Amino acid sequence: MDPLFWLGVSLCLVAMSLTAVLIVAVPAFLELSKAAQSAQKLFDLLAREMPPTLEAMRRTGLELSDLSEDMSQGLEHANHVVKQVDQSLTDVKQQVERATVGTTSLVVGMQAAWRSFLRGGRKRRR
Repeated sequence: MDPLFWLGVSLCLVAMSLTAVLIVAVPAFLELSKAAQSAQKLFDLLAREMPPTLEAMRRTGLELSDLSEDMSQGLEHANHVVKQVDQSLTDVKQQVERATVGTTSLVVGMQAAWRSFLRGGRKRRR
């Protein structure tokens, strides 16, 4: 057979193969185009939504930090108040002890005075 015939058959087969590849590739390229458009929309949405979201997260972090600081100060104040109450209770306890000693001394003194008064009355009568 003639080599030109085989060259023509080969070229025809190559052309048919390329046509088949293009027929199959066109829908794939269309889907890739749709995917690229969807990705572009997602990137646009992220570019619009991420900065405010990140800013809100930063503000939330700052608010939590402030709240933590406020709670720490509140606990320090409560600790100070508890120490003052404890000191006040200690002072009251000491005052009660002094008052008890004073009251006991007063009662003992009055008893002694009463006895002395009663003894003095008996001596005068005799």
